[in-house]
Amino acid sequence: MKAFSKISWLDFPRIYTQSIIDEIISKGKNYILKVDENEYINYLIEKYKLEPLKILLETEEVSNPIKSQERHNDGFGRQYMANSWTFRITYRFEGSADLFAVKPNPYSYSTYDIDLNRQNSTVSFQIKIFRQDAAEFNKVKSSSYSDAFANLNTVNDHVTQSNVTFEESIRVLFLREKNKYKQENDFFAAINVKVDENTQSIFSAPTIKKKIIKQPKVGKNKEFNSVPSMSQEMYEDVIKVIYDSGKSMEKKPALYIGKDEEGLRDQFLFVLETRYEGTTATGETFNRGGKADIILKYADDGTNLFIAECKFWHGSSEFLKAISQLFDRYLTWRDSKVAVMIFVKNKDFSNVLKTIKEDISNHDYYLKYIGDKGESSFSYEFHLPQDNEKKVEVEIMTFHFDKL
Repeated sequence: MKAFSKISWLDFPRIYTQSIIDEIISKGKNYILKVDENEYINYLIEKYKLEPLKILLETEEVSNPIKSQERHNDGFGRQYMANSWTFRITYRFEGSADLFAVKPNPYSYSTYDIDLNRQNSTVSFQIKIFRQDAAEFNKVKSSSYSDAFANLNTVNDHVTQSNVTFEESIRVLFLREKNKYKQENDFFAAINVKVDENTQSIFSAPTIKKKIIKQPKVGKNKEFNSVPSMSQEMYEDVIKVIYDSGKSMEKKPALYIGKDEEGLRDQFLFVLETRYEGTTATGETFNRGGKADIILKYADDGTNLFIAECKFWHGSSEFLKAISQLFDRYLTWRDSKVAVMIFVKNKDFSNVLKTIKEDISNHDYYLKYIGDKGESSFSYEFHLPQDNEKKVEVEIMTFHFDKL
């Protein structure tokens, strides 16, 4: 290969770093999470730290020449056959063999064909002379050596500079990959999925007995009108599942950082989708006058069982508007069990909870306070805007996602 000409130093660190990342990933989740952190980082440092190149001149070996004849011109257009002698000059070297391929910046355009033997840590090149003359031999050898290693010192300067931060960079790379696995585990823990200890990197869902929705019955005094409805027991379970999932997410910022309302909603929807038999859980679903964030439906006929709206906290006024949006746009007379899920970025979470409790009674559809299901989950009774006698259970669930 041409010495110091294959890959630019501008690209080399990125490619080299990727090879380190690939090795870390190849070990698998189980290994990376369990291995002694410092020992593995030290192993990576020892294996991948670039060492400046040094040609050991005292190890020079000159091969026996290969004699041949070549056709030459004498300057008058006449050809003749001339003897030539080809030698291979070999040196041992110290340092990282990969560097022989790196094109530094700035770059000397002098180069030469070299051969590497990584196993023996040797580098060699060939020279040819046409007279059995020691002076010519040394002159050609010296010129070829200079061309072959003209960029060696500049490459070494790059290596010396990069090594200042190399050990810290390796630590950052390892911890970044390890934290990805941790965050993945945290995410699956948050949605009630456990790691299968018999595998290295596959998650398996635990066996959970699904909640069964009883077959709907015909309502009293209503001819031919079967009204599927959610039992109070199931409603309590839905609220508990959502609330517990949200509280777990609060402890694991990686599950909510950078997510919008839709992204956060999907975290909860994932749990509800497979939690209950005889139902379907959907997001951004048309219902009455708009798209509700979460709807749990009876699978047989698509009747709504539960509706939830997700909103970021933007003050009391916007909170009350969110309730109005839920009631005015999404709820029909058949809807009786709903929730408003509030995602709070504010540091003063306690003050937000206090504001909710104080101001919710100002809503036009408010009837009464029922009780608390948790420190940030409050139960109320409202009525439909078009029917003051139609009662709706409303759960206000508030989650503190302060790292958003």
